[in-house]
Amino acid sequence: MQWVMRFLREWVDHRFPLTKLWNEHLAHYYAPKNFNFWYYFGSLALFVLANQIITGIWLTMNYTPTAEGAFDSVEYIMREVPWGWLLRYLHSTGASFFFIVVYLHMFRGMLYGSYKSPRELVWLLGMLIFLCLMAEAFFGYLLPWGNMSFWGAQVITSLFGAIPYFGEWLIEWIRGDYNVTGVTLNRFFALHVIAMPLVFVGLVVFHILALHEVGSNNPDGIEIKKHKDKRGIPLDGIPFHPYYTVKDLMGLAVFLIIFCAVIFFAPEMGGYFLEHPNFEPADPLKTPPHIAPVWYMTPYYAMLRAIPDKLLGVCTMGASIVVWFFLPWLDRSSVKSIRYRGFFYKGALALFVISFISLGYLGANPPTPLFVLMARVFTVIYFLFFLLMPIYTTLDKVKVVPERVRD
Repeated sequence: MQWVMRFLREWVDHRFPLTKLWNEHLAHYYAPKNFNFWYYFGSLALFVLANQIITGIWLTMNYTPTAEGAFDSVEYIMREVPWGWLLRYLHSTGASFFFIVVYLHMFRGMLYGSYKSPRELVWLLGMLIFLCLMAEAFFGYLLPWGNMSFWGAQVITSLFGAIPYFGEWLIEWIRGDYNVTGVTLNRFFALHVIAMPLVFVGLVVFHILALHEVGSNNPDGIEIKKHKDKRGIPLDGIPFHPYYTVKDLMGLAVFLIIFCAVIFFAPEMGGYFLEHPNFEPADPLKTPPHIAPVWYMTPYYAMLRAIPDKLLGVCTMGASIVVWFFLPWLDRSSVKSIRYRGFFYKGALALFVISFISLGYLGANPPTPLFVLMARVFTVIYFLFFLLMPIYTTLDKVKVVPERVRD
């Protein structure tokens, strides 16, 4: 049996660099030996991506992308297809967990300066993945053809009307009609199932290749490639496989316990993961009492509502995402890790996290005068974190970074 496997491996290696890829990106890829809890979320993001693709494929086998059949086909999947309810909840809950994992992955990058040189391209590719994820979630949100999905798409697509001269034409082009109709549903289905996943997977591959080219960051923010032995192996590195593959499997086991607990006991999560109006079919004549996107979009929605002018609100919402791309050049600190940064950066990051979570809460609730005022305050704090970064990271008193990573 071993002879057969060796023959097959050699046969493949002569025609495809399978062993070379395995060695470069797993067996012989040396990662810092001081990875901690925050480094689970990269591999977990890959797992959730695989879950979304696999469950999405099975769901499309019984889904009908028409205004007349979409809602009924989802009900058919939930009630008639064997294990269809599980596939649907794996996909819908998986979307929320995807954003949870990605947000924590981005937060880890902010903790340890993973966006700083030489990893600027890794960060930019990661932000493109985030944009793609938001587009993928938006297109998929309409597909159940529930009442909140319908009105959410109606509101979000109408925002493009704020663009001078081309706004109305752009709305009609996106919807494929004057209003959100079956044409829009079919168009979003094609984008959600084919176009965006192709772009998404391609960006993920580029993201990993770019990361492995410059090497992984670590909680100390020290480049392990600076200290190598005679064989060229980093002194502070260990092979990713089997050491971190085993560690990631343990993290995956804990993640699956939490993930499955939500799926089996609280798949709607009190209306945050699946809104109650979405269990009613789309009705153009029945507006939900409070229209709001899913929780992972609510921070940006709160910023949009906080600005009285529609065009300025749309620009603010767009700028809140675009500004992330400039993070590698806004941070002027001489150190990467928060372990060696001073009070200014730690305080600014804490305020940023508070503002982001608060905006998410405010965006999910009806816009009372107090909530609108609070959203404006937290929007200012959100942007000041980025705009003032060149100043407070320059003035911040930093600690001396050791030559070698700490165990």
